[in-house]
Parts: sequence; structure tokens; C-alpha cells
Amino acid sequence: MSYTALYRKFRPDNFSDVKGQDHIVTTLRNQLRAGRIGHAYLFTGTRGTGKTSVAKIFARAVNCENPVEEGPCGECPICRAIASGASMNVIEIDAASNNGVDNIREIVDEVSYSPAEGKYKVYIIDEVHMLSIGAFNALLKTLEEPPSYVIFILATTEVHKIPITILSRCQRYDFKRISIDTITARLRALMDQEQVQIEDRALRYIAKIADGSMRDALSLLDQCIAFHLGSELTYDKVLDVLGAVDTEVFGRLFRSVVERNVLGCIELLEEIVMQGRELTQFVTDFTWYLRNLMLVKSSDEITDVIDVSTENLARLREEAQMAPIDGILRYIRIFSELSGQVRYATQKRVMIEMALIKLCKPAMETSGDALLERIREVEEKVERGVTILAPEYEDRAAGQPQVGIKEKPPIPKAIPEDVQEIVSKWAAIAGSAENPMKMYLKSAKLSLGGDNRLMVVLEDGLASDYFLHGTGNKEQLERLITDFIGKEVEVNIQAVSSEREFEDSYVDLSQLIHMDIEEEEF
Repeated sequence: MSYTALYRKFRPDNFSDVKGQDHIVTTLRNQLRAGRIGHAYLFTGTRGTGKTSVAKIFARAVNCENPVEEGPCGECPICRAIASGASMNVIEIDAASNNGVDNIREIVDEVSYSPAEGKYKVYIIDEVHMLSIGAFNALLKTLEEPPSYVIFILATTEVHKIPITILSRCQRYDFKRISIDTITARLRALMDQEQVQIEDRALRYIAKIADGSMRDALSLLDQCIAFHLGSELTYDKVLDVLGAVDTEVFGRLFRSVVERNVLGCIELLEEIVMQGRELTQFVTDFTWYLRNLMLVKSSDEITDVIDVSTENLARLREEAQMAPIDGILRYIRIFSELSGQVRYATQKRVMIEMALIKLCKPAMETSGDALLERIREVEEKVERGVTILAPEYEDRAAGQPQVGIKEKPPIPKAIPEDVQEIVSKWAAIAGSAENPMKMYLKSAKLSLGGDNRLMVVLEDGLASDYFLHGTGNKEQLERLITDFIGKEVEVNIQAVSSEREFEDSYVDLSQLIHMDIEEEEF
């Protein structure tokens, strides 16, 4: 016997099996009980929420010989005939492939014939928004005044595409997205019935990814079971099958972004790519993670909206304190724009890398939230004691140029001997390093820091991040210098945005020491 997919095997047979649509089920039950059955219904909502299933249950219930509280009895000849698709009383039409005027005219002609058995002829038109304008016009008169034994049930995911003349003639029922708790409970009951071992955490993740669709949840679950057939389905196995990323990774990525650690972000993305994760899903999930941070940052009474465990909520609260709300909103904006682009992109990784660099470098943007981020970055540098220069500008009204508030740094009176030795041997020291350190050191500038210690000044970005945020890289540089001069050396690392900033803020030791050597020769 051929295998039946879970979403088909467990399609609801009666109203009690329909989950998450209590407002619709209750209304239809009351209509059946009171005999107040309408002639035209419009079921609208997102995919997989039960529109077609409820339509079929209702079609069986109005024709059932022995209806019960849950709907059709399922035992009478009419119920069995409708369930097997052999009944002429229930006609299901796919408007996506039968959307012409001629298709609807056939229905109009058939309507004049009363049902061979049962009370009603029920026409279920799925994806009704796909009908052409001519087809809608052909259906209009019959939909307005059908025979007493005819019921139309129209189902659609895009109700805005249906003419108002059709909408005004139907009872409209909006199917809601099914909650994560409801989907999880349904999946657990079905897995117990199927005797499949699966972790609750795995079921909950599948329910979240399904985005309110019970059918999508069952399809994803079916896929995961098939991949790990015969073994317990764990959370990690579900992540592997769906190409998803563990939530812990998002916390690490967010911390790297807050620290402006571009290299850390790129390395983490490399790790995700090498694990074979689906990048489109990664972008969606990280955007959702940022959304949770935004809500946690906005209000303390938000636990009902954020569907996470107590442990994860505590971690979210901690991470939300690391960035201001406007910064988080900027991150969400960038990744929301990315999610719309990356789905159809051929170079998804490159686009994600660009977005991560934007997150770390607000100076790349001119938007209002990026400007606030840049101002905050300047304030943080001032608090750390880093000199911030005012740009040169010209007072056009007076016609006199004015310069920045920062004066040229004074030339030191004495330079320690060990620092002089390092500067004189710097080309050899940099040349002996391994890449990428070698590449970064060749473009570095040397100056004096506090306590007359050597200061290595690098370009703000990958070069400075390599030593400031890379694990053990600064210590490796110190060991390299120690091997050359035979003394232990402590190095300060500073970042500058341009060559001009270095010239205005720091003394170039290579120039001073070179001049001293020339004077000794003469």
C-alpha cells in the first residue's frame, strides 16, 4: 500500500478535529442546529489553516442522514460517498486551472438540476480569486439567487482580488493563523498516535517555522521523520533537516554586531555556511530574533507575545541591554530589506556579508537611525579617551577659514630605547608575521601611547578588529616583537578612520627615529 502524507492522513473529518478556528466552527454548528444555512460562503485566510477541510466537513454535514454535534456522522451512505469522492452532490473545483467563462457556465447549467440524493448540492470553488472577470460576472447572478438546494463555498488566500459584487453576496469567514501552542499540541497528539519519538522542543520549532499553517507543520514534520526514520527526532536533527540555525548562534552574532566586530560576524557566517544551513531561513530567523529583542527592550510585560522559553527570555533581556532601541530598529530595517532581496539572489552569502558590515558600520549609511548610531559611537570613543577631531570648515560669512579644535600633538622629548629598536626593525618584524597579520602590520603606523608604550595605529575596520577583537592576535604580536628585541613589550592598539586623522592625532615615530639616525650619520 502506498504511503499517505501526514497532512492528508490526518485531515479533519469532523468539526472537533479542526484546531484553532473555534469562532468559525461554533458559528457553522449553530447554523446547522438551527437550520439557518446560507446559500454562499466565503472562506478566506492564509494557506494551511483549514479552509478546504471545513468546507468539506460542512458539505457532508448538510447532507448527512444522522448529523451529530461534531458534524457528519461518517457512517451513512451519503457521508461515505462524499468522503470517497463518489457523490454527485459535492463538486470541488480548482479555480486556478478552471478559471474561464465556459467553466463557470457549466456550473450555472448544472445548478438547475436538483440533487439525486441528499438535501443540497454543494459547490466548493478553491482559489476563487483566480477566476477571470468574465467568469465572476457569469457566476454573479447564480450566486445572488441560487435554487434552495444549492450552496456555494468559495475559498481564497487573496480576498482583496475578489470583486466587491461577489463579496457582498457571501457570508465571510476569516480563518486565523493557528497559534504555536495549538499546532504543537496537535503534532504531539498525532506523533503519539503514530508512535514516533520526538522532543517537545523539536515539535515547537516546527510549529514556529510553519508560521500559523497546520498543513505546513505536518509537511515539515513528515520531512524530518523521513530523514531520520526509526530514530528519535531531536531538536538538533530537526535543525539539520530544515537547514536552520540554533538560537544560541543569533546571540553570538548580535554580540559581535554590538561590538562592531566585523571579522567575528564574517567568521560566524562562515561557520553557518560550512554547516550547510539555509541562508534564506537564517535571515528570516535572525530578523525574528531582533524583533524579540525590540519587544523585550520596549516593555517588561511582553512575555505573552514572545514565544520563547524562560531560559531564552532571560538571555534576551540580558542581550537587549547591550544596544539602544533605535540601534535594534536599524538592525531590523537592514535585515528586513535583506529578506526581501536574498530569497531570489544568486549570491546570498555576499548579500548577507554586506548587510552584516552595514550593521557594524553605521557610517556607511545616511539614514536617521544610522546617524544616531554614529553619534553614539563618537560618544563612546570620547568616554574611552579617544581624541575626536572636528572637521575643518570655512566660515563663508566672514570669509575666514577656521580649523578643527584639535592641535597638532607635541613631539615627545624622549623615546624609550626599546621602542626605538622596534621602530627601526619594524619592516623585518612585519615581514616575519603570517597572513593576515602580515598584511595588516605592513600598513600600520607607529606612535607612543600612555606610559611611553608602543602604540600600533591601524585603519578602522578589518585591520583594527583583527587585533582588538580577534582572540589572542594582540598577544601574538607582542610575542613576535619580544622575539626580535629580546625584551617583553606591551602594545597599545588604536584605530583611525583615515590617514588625516592619524597625522592630526598622533606622532609618527618612524619619521622621528629616521631623522635622528640621519643626524648621527652627519
